[in-house]
Amino acid sequence: MPELPDVEAFRKVLASCAQGRRIQRVEVRDAGVLHGVSAARLRRELAGRSFTAAERHGKWLLARTDDGPTLMMHFGMTGELVCADAADPPDPHDRVVFTVGRERQLRYRDQRKLKGLWLADESGVARTLDRQGPDAMTVDRTGFDAALSARRGGVKSALLDQSVLAGLGNLLADEILWRARLHPARRVRDLTDGERGRLYRAMRGTLRPAVAAGHVPPRRSWLTGRRDDTDAVCPRCAEPLRRGRIAGRGTVWCPGCQPDAS
Repeated sequence: MPELPDVEAFRKVLASCAQGRRIQRVEVRDAGVLHGVSAARLRRELAGRSFTAAERHGKWLLARTDDGPTLMMHFGMTGELVCADAADPPDPHDRVVFTVGRERQLRYRDQRKLKGLWLADESGVARTLDRQGPDAMTVDRTGFDAALSARRGGVKSALLDQSVLAGLGNLLADEILWRARLHPARRVRDLTDGERGRLYRAMRGTLRPAVAAGHVPPRRSWLTGRRDDTDAVCPRCAEPLRRGRIAGRGTVWCPGCQPDAS
């Protein structure tokens, strides 16, 4: 599932492939990924304009245009953004294709179509982003503590809530909690200042290499690199990993490193 590091990688694809280039053609191959805009209006509003800036907030990618609306993209579970030559054969899951310049295409590709594309003016962009918490990559410690201060549930639930912190998904939440040595069901209100600091540092220390890799890397020294093993063990202490459902999501943790404090 695309999380903050993946969407940051898609932002770089958008910037390198299409920024500053005129949109020659908009081809909607599956209108099922369009939200609040028809295929005809998408073509009418974007064809002839240029993508002027590529921005990301959490899991949202914003493609700004010159004196026009902003194309907002969310990738759900299987979405991605691909730069291709116009002569490259289409993928069966290419849903919307933007031809930019003469021979280059920006392709929104998505197998399951759980999210998609929106077209918004500045007020529409603001309404969407106002419902998001601070971006997990750029929030400082003060903002992080403030975001968590209103939460009364479990810490994993808080990390996954996009209105608290924007950008974290299931893999990142489990990785961060493992690094911080915190049980995923631990109550946010019970965290000490030292534990909140440890959680913040773990988040920063996880996101930096993940963003550099363009995804959450399945390194063997990471929980992510062991979680799908048969008879998986903790890469830090070799304790057998536990599995369960916490915050409604499949969760992996180490009972040795992340003891249940309840």
